[in-house]
Amino acid sequence: MCLGIPGRIIDIDPATATARIDVGGARRDVSVMLVADEVGVGDWVVVHVGFAIAKVDEAEAERTLDLLGDALDAGIDRG
Repeated sequence: MCLGIPGRIIDIDPATATARIDVGGARRDVSVMLVADEVGVGDWVVVHVGFAIAKVDEAEAERTLDLLGDALDAGIDRG
Protein backbone atom coordinates (compact mmCIF):
# COMPACT_ATOMS: atom_id res chain seq x y z
CA MET A 1 0.00 0.00 0.00
CA CYS A 2 1.17 3.52 -0.78
CA LEU A 3 0.48 6.50 1.41
CA GLY A 4 0.86 10.16 0.49
CA ILE A 5 0.87 12.69 3.30
CA PRO A 6 -0.05 16.36 2.79
CA GLY A 7 2.47 18.94 3.94
CA ARG A 8 2.72 22.73 3.67
CA ILE A 9 5.82 24.18 2.01
CA ILE A 10 7.63 26.59 4.32
CA ASP A 11 10.81 27.10 2.29
CA ILE A 12 12.18 26.15 -1.12
CA ASP A 13 15.76 25.93 -2.37
CA PRO A 14 15.44 26.24 -6.15
CA ALA A 15 19.11 25.34 -6.66
CA THR A 16 18.50 21.82 -5.32
CA ALA A 17 14.72 21.55 -5.99
CA THR A 18 14.27 20.80 -2.30
CA ALA A 19 11.57 22.15 -0.01
CA ARG A 20 11.12 22.12 3.73
CA ILE A 21 7.58 21.07 4.57
CA ASP A 22 5.54 21.10 7.74
CA VAL A 23 3.21 18.23 8.63
CA GLY A 24 1.52 18.84 11.97
CA GLY A 25 4.61 20.54 13.40
CA ALA A 26 7.08 17.97 12.05
CA ARG A 27 9.41 19.43 9.44
CA ARG A 28 11.08 17.47 6.69
CA ASP A 29 13.07 18.18 3.55
CA VAL A 30 11.57 16.73 0.38
CA SER A 31 12.32 16.88 -3.32
CA VAL A 32 10.00 19.10 -5.33
CA MET A 33 11.58 18.34 -8.67
CA LEU A 34 8.39 16.59 -9.87
CA VAL A 35 6.22 19.67 -9.15
CA ALA A 36 8.77 22.52 -9.10
CA ASP A 37 6.99 24.61 -11.74
CA GLU A 38 3.66 24.37 -9.88
CA VAL A 39 4.49 25.11 -6.23
CA GLY A 40 5.70 27.88 -3.96
CA VAL A 41 6.03 28.74 -0.29
CA GLY A 42 2.67 28.29 1.44
CA ASP A 43 1.38 25.69 -1.01
CA TRP A 44 0.29 22.23 0.07
CA VAL A 45 1.75 19.13 -1.55
CA VAL A 46 1.23 15.39 -1.24
CA VAL A 47 4.51 13.74 -0.20
CA HIS A 48 5.41 10.13 -0.86
CA VAL A 49 8.81 8.58 -0.01
CA GLY A 50 10.55 11.96 0.11
CA PHE A 51 9.06 13.42 -3.09
CA ALA A 52 6.30 15.98 -3.48
CA ILE A 53 4.14 14.26 -6.10
CA ALA A 54 1.17 16.64 -6.42
CA LYS A 55 -0.06 20.05 -5.36
CA VAL A 56 -3.35 20.07 -3.43
CA ASP A 57 -5.52 22.83 -2.07
CA GLU A 58 -5.57 23.54 1.65
CA ALA A 59 -9.10 22.19 2.17
CA GLU A 60 -8.18 18.83 0.62
CA ALA A 61 -4.97 18.68 2.66
CA GLU A 62 -6.87 19.35 5.89
CA ARG A 63 -9.52 16.71 5.07
CA THR A 64 -6.81 14.15 4.39
CA LEU A 65 -4.93 14.95 7.60
CA ASP A 66 -8.20 14.67 9.57
CA LEU A 67 -8.93 11.26 8.04
CA LEU A 68 -5.41 10.05 8.80
CA GLY A 69 -5.76 11.27 12.39
CA ASP A 70 -9.09 9.48 12.76
CA ALA A 71 -7.57 6.26 11.41
CA LEU A 72 -4.68 6.49 13.85
CA ASP A 73 -7.04 7.20 16.75
CA ALA A 74 -9.20 4.20 15.82
CA GLY A 75 -6.17 1.92 15.97
CA ILE A 76 -5.05 3.01 19.45
CA ASP A 77 -6.21 0.87 22.38
CA ARG A 78 -7.03 3.36 25.12
CA GLY A 79 -8.17 0.70 27.62
